[in-house]
Amino acid sequence: MSLKIGIVGLPNVGKSTLFKALTREQVNIANFPFATIDPNVGIVNVPDNRLNQLAEMSKSKKIVPAAIEFVDIAGLVKGAHEGAGLGNQFLARIREVDVIVEVVRDFENPDIIHVEGSVSPSRDIETIQLELVMADLQTLNKHLSKIEKDIRSGQKKPQEEKMILENIKSVLEAGDLATKANLSGLELELIKDLHFLTLKPFLFVYNVSGNADVKNRLELNLQFEAEIAEMSENEAKEFENESRLPNLIKEAYSLLNLITYFTTGEDETRGWTIMAGSTAPQAGSAIHTDFEQKFIKAEVINWQKLLGCGSWANARQKGLLRTEGKDYIVSDGDVIEFKI
Repeated sequence: MSLKIGIVGLPNVGKSTLFKALTREQVNIANFPFATIDPNVGIVNVPDNRLNQLAEMSKSKKIVPAAIEFVDIAGLVKGAHEGAGLGNQFLARIREVDVIVEVVRDFENPDIIHVEGSVSPSRDIETIQLELVMADLQTLNKHLSKIEKDIRSGQKKPQEEKMILENIKSVLEAGDLATKANLSGLELELIKDLHFLTLKPFLFVYNVSGNADVKNRLELNLQFEAEIAEMSENEAKEFENESRLPNLIKEAYSLLNLITYFTTGEDETRGWTIMAGSTAPQAGSAIHTDFEQKFIKAEVINWQKLLGCGSWANARQKGLLRTEGKDYIVSDGDVIEFKI
């Protein structure tokens, strides 16, 4: 499963700083627009205290967390949909991701250039939204022109597509995101190949100075988070309760509609990433394709119940292991042993 979270925003708002804090990788951070041209890509572990508890119970030699991919995309500017600031290239990068994390500058610092000359979070959000809306309108109109001949010939699928696209067009022309078209699952499936930017889930991260307050919105002091990322593991532990990055990672994970199930034993305890609603065979394919193709059954127990038993053997003895078949829908927090 290759699902990506794209970090976007205007230049110099803290995108690369966020990426550095998330991945602990050294990236180019500079006080000028377009310091990032080619996107930085990094794998980020999903914080999950359940792993440590299961590993302690199983006396596991290794812990492997679930992980997601973050992509640091260069800053967008006004006119990006017309190619300004290499906009077409950067918009294409955004089409490749599944969730958009937009970094919004909400701090004053005369030493850090703002491309608009002043700090205004609401204006910056509107600027990015307009560029994505205009880019989607271009995509939509281009596709409508492309299928016009098929529509005139009476083909059913193009006619259905046109109805959906006309609905989206009216929303976009009003300056709103395509999500406001309230499309059904079937409608979304019919147009998924167009990769509309404004149909993707959004998460706004406000880059603030001083202490962050996440009660009303997701706020991070990205400079502080980046400084923690440069510390040794022991040093960083002293600040782990002050870091807000776990909130961001978990929220992004949720927006991807992902859940985690576990396998545990002496060799390792591991979190496996699957789409919510996956059947047991589909979940098994996260381990190996054979687990889906040759699936016979799965033994399943909730992680808390397993911890309460103290071991897999005790859970079996108490009759708490459930035997599930091909139609079982895996729940977040299931601990599973597959039989193939």
